[in-house]
Amino acid sequence: MSTESGGLIATHPDGCPRCWWPGLDPLYVAYHDTEWGVPEFDSRALYEKLILDGFQAGLSWITILRRRDGFRRAFEGFEPERIARFTEADVERLMGDTGIIRNRAKIRGAIAGARAWLAIEEAGPGFAPFLWDFCEGRPIQTNAATRAEIATETDVSRKMGKALKAKGFTFCGPTIVHAFMQAVGMVNDHLTGCHRHAACAALGEGRHP
Repeated sequence: MSTESGGLIATHPDGCPRCWWPGLDPLYVAYHDTEWGVPEFDSRALYEKLILDGFQAGLSWITILRRRDGFRRAFEGFEPERIARFTEADVERLMGDTGIIRNRAKIRGAIAGARAWLAIEEAGPGFAPFLWDFCEGRPIQTNAATRAEIATETDVSRKMGKALKAKGFTFCGPTIVHAFMQAVGMVNDHLTGCHRHAACAALGEGRHP
């Protein structure tokens, strides 16, 4: 693997230039190529990603990604309607589950988030429009050419995090929320030299939740 632009764009053995961060880990590369930065408008999927980003706090995303199947099993497919009914017995069950990150505050946060998600859905127009309204319904194109141009938090992520906290979500600080926004395509932070930059930009054209 060769690097360009100070190690920020990596040219892989398949000839594709990619952002630096997935390295050569096959799971991470697949995530970079097929998920990260793709606009997501499904309310349930947005809940799952937000909760997983909360579990990531203090850890690397690849750590969560390697356990994602375990999380999905333990949290019943991240169906908020089911998680909202979890009890303290479920918290204890999850604390004994080696397939996930066993953090009591984060587990309880997932349950609180499910209940907040239901309230937002019931109040209308729904969780996806609630989130996408913060970026006016379409992905923010940063056109970053270097790692130094990529923010760790923004005014938008601060506003979204504050609104989520007010609704009952936890682990939704501006840095976590910005990482979430990058992952679900609310912000296209693929570097301009990455083969996914233009593709993700095109996916966001004319799309609204």
